[in-house]
Amino acid sequence: MLGLKQVHHIAIIASDYSISKHFYCDILGFTLQAEAYRAERDSWKGDLALNGQYVIELFSFPFPPARPSRPEACGLRHLAFSVDDLDGAMAHLEKHGVKCEAVRIDPFTDKRFTFFNDPDGLPLELYQQ
Repeated sequence: MLGLKQVHHIAIIASDYSISKHFYCDILGFTLQAEAYRAERDSWKGDLALNGQYVIELFSFPFPPARPSRPEACGLRHLAFSVDDLDGAMAHLEKHGVKCEAVRIDPFTDKRFTFFNDPDGLPLELYQQ
């Protein structure tokens, strides 16, 4: 048996580290646990936590290629975060200039959800618990 226990982290490459750090920390509510500049790569790396748990490695690299297509491409489709109050979370995002899609209903769970994008167009989802 392989022995996997949980997802350790998700790595995200940002085109502008400071803009994405602001988005994930100041708008979404992640906390910056550690941050390092790697001169040999001209790259920043930030370790972001959600509710005290390490979740995202936020990187910057010079001239990263753009995301090849929308979420329906092969590979990672999107990241989803659970919330207790979808309407309140959407209002918070929209107050900060983040546009959310129309609310949808999951046909299997009858739960409400919406999609929005990070500063580089990475699709993110809010899913009401």
